Formats: sequence, structure tokens, C-alpha cells
Amino acid sequence: MALASRTRRMLEALVREGSLNWLLSRRSSFSEEFEELESSPSAGNNWIPELSPAANIVVRRCSRILETSSSELQESFNTEASDSIKHKSRYARNFLEYCCFRALALSTQGMGHLADKKFRRLTFDMMVAWEAPAAASQSLINLDDDLSIGIEAFSRIAPAVPIIANVIICENLFEVLTISTGGRLHFSIYEKYLNGLERVIKKMKSQSESSLLSAVRSTRGEKILEVDGTVTTQPVLEHVGISTWPGRLILTDHALYFEALRVVSYDKPKRYDLSDDLKQTVKPELTGPWGTRLFDKAVLYKSISLSEPAIIEFPELKGHTRRDYWLAVIREILYVHRFINKFHITGIEKDDALSKAILGILRVQAIQEISSSSTVCFESLLMFNLCDKLPGGDLILETLANMSSSRGLDWGNNILASGGMYSISALTTVLNLGVMFGSSSNNPTEAGLLVGELAVGEMSSLERAVKESRENYKKVVLAQETVNGVKADGIDTNLAVMKELLLPVMEVGKWLLSLVYWDDPLKSLLFSLISTFIIFRGWLGYTLALTLVLIAIFMVVTRFCNQGRPLVELKVMAPPSMNTMEQLLAVQNAISQAEQLVQDGNIVLLKFRALLLSIFPQASDRFAALLVFMALILALVPSKFMLLVVFWETFTRYSPLRKASTERWMRRLREWWFSIPAAPVVLETQKQKEKDAKKRK
Repeated sequence: MALASRTRRMLEALVREGSLNWLLSRRSSFSEEFEELESSPSAGNNWIPELSPAANIVVRRCSRILETSSSELQESFNTEASDSIKHKSRYARNFLEYCCFRALALSTQGMGHLADKKFRRLTFDMMVAWEAPAAASQSLINLDDDLSIGIEAFSRIAPAVPIIANVIICENLFEVLTISTGGRLHFSIYEKYLNGLERVIKKMKSQSESSLLSAVRSTRGEKILEVDGTVTTQPVLEHVGISTWPGRLILTDHALYFEALRVVSYDKPKRYDLSDDLKQTVKPELTGPWGTRLFDKAVLYKSISLSEPAIIEFPELKGHTRRDYWLAVIREILYVHRFINKFHITGIEKDDALSKAILGILRVQAIQEISSSSTVCFESLLMFNLCDKLPGGDLILETLANMSSSRGLDWGNNILASGGMYSISALTTVLNLGVMFGSSSNNPTEAGLLVGELAVGEMSSLERAVKESRENYKKVVLAQETVNGVKADGIDTNLAVMKELLLPVMEVGKWLLSLVYWDDPLKSLLFSLISTFIIFRGWLGYTLALTLVLIAIFMVVTRFCNQGRPLVELKVMAPPSMNTMEQLLAVQNAISQAEQLVQDGNIVLLKFRALLLSIFPQASDRFAALLVFMALILALVPSKFMLLVVFWETFTRYSPLRKASTERWMRRLREWWFSIPAAPVVLETQKQKEKDAKKRK
């Protein structure tokens, strides 16, 4: 009892002192600072009436970082911003963005800004304030609640710090971070993500500053981005023919290196280049013992510099997450160099492009650290991978290249006067993190590369391209869902569906055959006369054009007539089900028919070979004379009359006047064809070929 009473008195004392206020209250940083602002005698001077309380607090923090007052920030914004940006309906949000971009540009200059808890809280509160920036929207958020942010605020503020997010992948990153919170990002998860970023940045810096591959990397100043195979429980295997070697795999910003493990040390590293244009191919691959293809856990690298592809396997008990991760990061480096080579990007712009790829890989590594889910799509978090996947991704890269080349020309002249109107660049962020490139030893500010992908109050051309591409991608996803829904299993079922779909074409074909065979002489005669007139007058092109117009009119009329009606489904009569034996017999029959078709095709080719080589001289002479006759016709007869003759020959072949002669000539043609011998063929094995080669030597 004495112990219990003593414990109770100690807890009561802690409560009186305020030491347990964090347990007894869920007050946000906004609430505390708002109370401090109310009690301050100079509160009126730092209060912007157009802004909400949350936005005022964020602007106040930004003014402290910039060592100025809120009113002076407002005066600077009014001076630098255009009239459209200062429009009353958008003034609060645009002014808030202006303050945020300026404060973030200054805050990120320190190397340890990600570890600063105040910086983390500031960036999150910027997003909170962005959702309700105007004074009229102050009731939309409760500053005492557990605050969270939506995708729009994250997509607008987070890319202003390129290490946190990127314009192209920010929506996918937000979905990954909010997968367990219903589409709203809470500060706890956001802080966990920044912690992961801080750790992977330290890891990359320590690896790049180490002696690992120092002799090889020094020529290009390559930075190590990832290392694998150093832990015995997670080996990396390289397959060469039927042999397999364990080793260490290293990815830099220019190449992939593999060091085979010997008894006590590593062998000389093999370099698989990713920067030069060597027609590289990087794709998933199946591996297995003795060259079999069983396990989907490997990456294949192929280029014109290698005599045979390199296959690197990432063994794991379940799934292929390691392989997917390595495939994504290898492709990211490959794709960024393809982007650089395609648009001939050099100098500091090249370093900026590499910075984007490096930051993307760091973000993926951070997500790997904080996420236990194995369903993360790594390609969707890497911008160059995503551009390769998205419809219109090439347009995004083209826009990015144009922005990169125009920064020094268009923006560089005005940036000193309007430094807060743009976010910082990826290269500036990487340099602030302490990573130097070979060509970026100069100050990027002097080269004009001062701004990133965001501008205050405006949607950049890159954002517009990304938005359009995402809208198109949604359409592709919906279309693909319909495709997956109509896929049927079984050859017989698919043949039944195809037969039903081709039924109109088959009916048209039957109608044309009936005209060709003169089943109804009157219709065939009328069709022949009309077609002859069209061909003779040269109206065939107009006829085809009219047909296309009629099809288009049919589509438009059908669209308007079917509005509001349920979609008409294609009804297919399902074929009778077959047991296993019947299915095997059907497959065997199909294979036999395919084999017969291949044999017939080979016989035709061999007979033509015999004609060309004059194995049967009499038939070859006739064939040569026929070729000369056809050549004279092609050279002398106008194409209109040639087409007319071909049409007459085809559509009058089985007319009552020509039917008997046609049958007689077709019989003679078959007899002539059957009389032509096939060219000889000798089948030899590889061993016989090698023996013959040795005998010749």
C-alpha cells in the first residue's frame, strides 16, 4: 500500500509540473504556436488577414527562417508576382507557396536538414496549411485534431524538396505512404519516411566514400548506389553457361559491377555498362540447375559488348522481391542515360538528370526500410521507369529535356529577381546532401540551374504533361480490365469466340464467293459491270473512301442510338466440354494439321527452288517465259488496265461462258505443278557438321 500511494503521489507531481501533458493531450504544434502568437504584443504586425490561422503560423515560421517579417514577405510577393498570381481567389495559396519555396530553399542548404525535427514538422505543416490557406477556409481544419494531409497538398509541397518527392512520381509515393490510412497521410508515417531517407543517404555517402571499387570508379567519379551479396543469407549468383558463381553485386550511377567470390577474397570486378549506348537489354529471366528455366528470380543483361548475356540471380525463399527491386534500379540508371544520350544533355544539366535518378533510388530504399509490404511496385516510384511505362511518357521526358535546356536561358535572367517563385532543383538538393559529381564542382547557381519543377501559382509544362499522361493511363487501365475480363481458357472456347467475331466477315466472304462462282448469274453480271465501270473511270479510291465514310457514319449513329442503353454483349455458344483424353487428342490433331501445313509450305518452297535452279529444265523454261511475259505486261500496260484484266479474270472465271475452259486450264496447271520435282534436302547433325569441317581442314 505504501508503494502504491508513493507512486500515485509521484504521478500527481509530474502532472502538476506538466511533464505528462503529451500523454494527456493531443494538441498539435499549431495550437501551441497559435496561443504564443495571441499572447505576443507584436502579433498584429505578423498577421496576414487574407490567410487562415494555420497559414499565418506557417508564414511566421518561414519569416523566421528568412530572418524577415511576414509583412516584408508579403511586400516581396506583391512585387515579384504577376497580376494573375495575385488574383484574389488564389492570393492566399500562392502567397503561402511563395513563402514555403523560399524557406525550403534556405532550409535545405544544410547537410543535416532531414534529421532536423523542426524541418520535418515545418514541411508537414506547410501541406496542412496549403489545404486551407485562406481566411475563409479556416473552419475546414481543426488544429487540435490529429492532422493529416491529402494527395493534392502532398503533390504541391513535397516536390519542392526533391529528396522527398518528385512531380512525376509524387502521387504513386503518396499512395504507398497512405496504403494503411485510407488516403490521408499522418505525420507519424511522414516522419518515419524521412527517417528512412536520412538513413539511406548516410549509407550511400559512406559507400561512395569507401575504398570499394575506388580504382575503377575514380575515372568517372561514379557513386555507389546499392550493394548486395555481402550477407550469406542473401547471396547473389552469376550464371555463366551451366556454371554458377556467388559474389558481390554493386550498382553505381554509370554501371553494374559483379565481383565473384573466391576462397578468401573477391575476384576482379566485371563491368556491365549502363551509360554508353550499347543496345543494352535488362529484363527478368528464369534460372535453374543445369541451364533449366524454373525460378523467376534473375535479371538478364545483354549488350553488343558481350558475347553472351549475363544472368544474375537473387535467391530467396518466397517471391522475387529482391529481383524486382534490382531490376527496377538497374533500369532506372539505364533509362536516365538513354534520356541523356537521346537529348544530348551535357554539363550541369546531365548532373541534374542523374540527380533525379539517384534521389528516386534513395526514395525506393527508404520505402523498403519502412514498409513491410511485398506488393510495392518499385517501377512506379522511379521516374524514368515510370515514363517508360506511362502512355505519353516520351512526351514527359521531352518536356523535361526542354525545361532543363531552357532554365539557363529563360529563367536564369529573372531568377535573381524572383528567387522565391520557383522550387529548388534536384542537383542543388544532391549537392546540399554532400554528394559531388564530376562536372558539378562549380556552383549550380552560377550556371543558371537554380530552379526545380514547381512554380508559384502555376502549373508547369512538366506538370501538365504528367497530368495528361496519368489521365491516359487511367483509360488504359480501364481498357485492360475489360480485356482481362473477356479472356477465355481453352483452345476450343477461343476458337468459338473468334468464329463469332468473324461472322460478319465470313458472311461477306461467302457473298463474294457466290458472286465469283456465279450462283446467281444476274447478280454476278451486275456486280461485274458496276465494278468494271468503277475501275475504268478510276473511281476505285473514291469507292474505298466512301466505304470508310459509311462505316464512320454507322459508328456515330450507333453511338447516339445506344446512349443510355445497356452494353450489348457478344453471345457465344460454348463448345461442349472435353475430358482430359479428348483434350489431348484435340491437341495432337492440331499439331498434326500444323505439321502438314509446314510440310506443304516446304514443298512449295523446294519446288520454286527447283525451278530457279533449273532442276527440271522444261518446267523452268516455261516458268522463265512466264516471268518475261509478266515483266512486259508490267512495263507496257497501264496499271488501270492491268487491274481491269485481273478483275475480269477473277470474276468471270466460273461464268457460264468460261467455266469449261477454266476447269480444263486449272487441270493442266495442277498437272504441271505436280510434275515439278522438289529440290533435294540433306539433314545433318551438329556432330556430322563438325566432322565435315575437320575433313575440309
